[in-house]
Amino acid sequence: KGYASYLPIGLLVAFILLVEIGLSAWSGLFAINSLPPASLPVPAETENITSLGQVLFTNYVYPFQAAAMILLVAMVGAIVLTHRDRGTAKKQDISEQVNRKREDSMTVVKIKTGAKGTAKYFSKN
Repeated sequence: KGYASYLPIGLLVAFILLVEIGLSAWSGLFAINSLPPASLPVPAETENITSLGQVLFTNYVYPFQAAAMILLVAMVGAIVLTHRDRGTAKKQDISEQVNRKREDSMTVVKIKTGAKGTAKYFSKN
């Protein structure tokens, strides 16, 4: 419901993002020579995970934070979409379950004994 009312705003935001990505690519922001060198001087006695942490939190701190923000927004969006209220979804009512009475949940059925057809199961033959 309400998809059409959000469509113009969504298209505007999508257009702005595409223009920003296009301008970034056209200006050479993603060019090979604009990237930092692949091999950074790391002491030989340093472990791999320590070296990775040093590089990640010094040279690549802004892209790392941008990726974290994108993942956070995606996670919040997934949670919001999962917990939206739908009329067809069945939900538990805990107070109703706790406060129920035995008469509401159980039906006592009287069974007749000696009905026809049961003798063949209990015969000695």
